[in-house]
Amino acid sequence: MAKNLVIIGGGFAGISVAKKLSSSGFNITIIDKTNHHLFQPLLYQVATAALSPGDIAMPIRAIFSKQKNVEVVLGEVTEVNKDSNRVILKNGSSFPFHYLIVAVGAQYNYFGNDEWKEHAPGLKSLSDALEIRERILLSLEKAEQIIDPQKREKFLTYVVIGGGPTGVEMAGSIAEIAKRSMMRDFRNIKPDETKIYLVEAADGILNGFDEPLPEKGLKTLEEMGVEVILNSPVQDIKENGVQIEGRFIETPNIIWGAGVAASPLIKSLGVKTDRMGRAIVEPDLSIAGHPNIFVAGDAAHVKDKDGNPLPGLAPVALQQGKYLGDLLRKEEKNREPFKYIDKGTMATIGRAKAVADIRGFKFSGFFAWLLWGLIHIFFLIGFRNRFRVFAEWTWHYITFKRGVRLIAKKDEA
Repeated sequence: MAKNLVIIGGGFAGISVAKKLSSSGFNITIIDKTNHHLFQPLLYQVATAALSPGDIAMPIRAIFSKQKNVEVVLGEVTEVNKDSNRVILKNGSSFPFHYLIVAVGAQYNYFGNDEWKEHAPGLKSLSDALEIRERILLSLEKAEQIIDPQKREKFLTYVVIGGGPTGVEMAGSIAEIAKRSMMRDFRNIKPDETKIYLVEAADGILNGFDEPLPEKGLKTLEEMGVEVILNSPVQDIKENGVQIEGRFIETPNIIWGAGVAASPLIKSLGVKTDRMGRAIVEPDLSIAGHPNIFVAGDAAHVKDKDGNPLPGLAPVALQQGKYLGDLLRKEEKNREPFKYIDKGTMATIGRAKAVADIRGFKFSGFFAWLLWGLIHIFFLIGFRNRFRVFAEWTWHYITFKRGVRLIAKKDEA
């Protein structure tokens, strides 16, 4: 009799497991709140009008259309019953399992200030990216119609909170939009009127990278016109701006990328968690006392060989997914622990500008950017998406133009 494997989450880890078990005897059910797999590393490019949503997302059903042992369910899991081995959905339906993989990802952490979310959206979903994109474009349209430079200043001001890869990539992309690629289409505003701020509570950006890459990243941002404000935790966020110590930056354009927390679903597992709410798992990624329930991806607290928690990156989730696929296929009682192979980290800052650390070899500038682009295209799912992203990037590199500058919210224009 075939065993039931339920996978909660259609991200990198969940998709990787299901692909690995394509020819197995498992009946696989993938449950996700959305109907698509999202390539999150390129989400900021949707937010900054460089790519379309369909370029980095693919329906989960389409990914497994030829895989007969996979069922896809659109729904939200609210509870995991470990005693009866069932997951319960928000609509009341439930699914039994022999094995369960919880790969629900993470959400942005506002550190107890959830009211900030309304004014400073994060970047975890397509709807987040489209909201940010429309805010940026609407601000430019509003500024174009205001004659007084002082009155339009706030609409040409952008604040990105958080100096990690997402914040750096967002700030760099906005600088390209505001200071070069779109300004040629506006008549009344000039590139030097725009102000982009990157606010970081720590004393440096890109803290996951080794020197000299953070310093090079900082210098590159400053050359692009971004003002990086360090050692400045956010004190308050309002509809009209951001309050940091001794300074209020007036703007409706605020983007949050300062920290993440695990999905609330992890709490229903009744396991120990770290300060980010991630499940502290066993060496084989299972939870204590339940060898048939696993947590993977951004929701799992797993340590590397040096005892440091693994970062919430796509390569980590992909390797965990492949590991779990092999583990379940063999169904061995003596399980080899998961070991992460760090192949490097990288972040792009703008056109032909990036930093990369590949197994101790450090690069920056055009070569790092080219390497970053090739790797990201390789990891996209589907030939169509790879081709479209490559074509869009080539067009943007040659013409400096971003093609997806559409505003759908007519009532706000």
